[in-house]
Amino acid sequence: MTTSDQFTELVKSLAERNIRFVMIGVWGANYYAQHGGHIFATDDRDFFFPPDPNNLVNAWSASSELGYELWSGNEPLGEPLDLWLAERVVSNRANTTAIHPAGIIIDFTLVMAGFEFDDVWSKRKIFRIDDVDVPVARLSHIVESKAKADRLKDRLFLATWEEALRHLLKNEE
Repeated sequence: MTTSDQFTELVKSLAERNIRFVMIGVWGANYYAQHGGHIFATDDRDFFFPPDPNNLVNAWSASSELGYELWSGNEPLGEPLDLWLAERVVSNRANTTAIHPAGIIIDFTLVMAGFEFDDVWSKRKIFRIDDVDVPVARLSHIVESKAKADRLKDRLFLATWEEALRHLLKNEE
């Protein structure tokens, strides 16, 4: 199975379980690319989840069943992957990272600078990859969030791709 297949299997599994999330970050911005010249390089993917422990436990379960290892910082997330643990992660707005042996890295975040989940969710755009619907944050939300986060890597991304982003934002529906 290819890396792309492993990724779409996870998205499909999340959808089948009615797990709410939207893709954000640089990888999310790539869904808006109109051609190869607008593809942005990044090593990981970012899924934005609501601060809902049940939703998060279900996402962890789906990921684990597909062979992803779950991490928090530099150590395994721990067992059991239960509601008690999810409540602690949500209350601290901590990230977890799902890592697949095929090389896929997905950050499960509960924070998107400048936005609450429900607002992003209500305005998400659906992209169809093969037979899988991928919910993605609006490009304008992704860009605004990167500007508000004001991390060095975000400033570099916005400065490097300013012209391409401006063009893509003009065409955002």
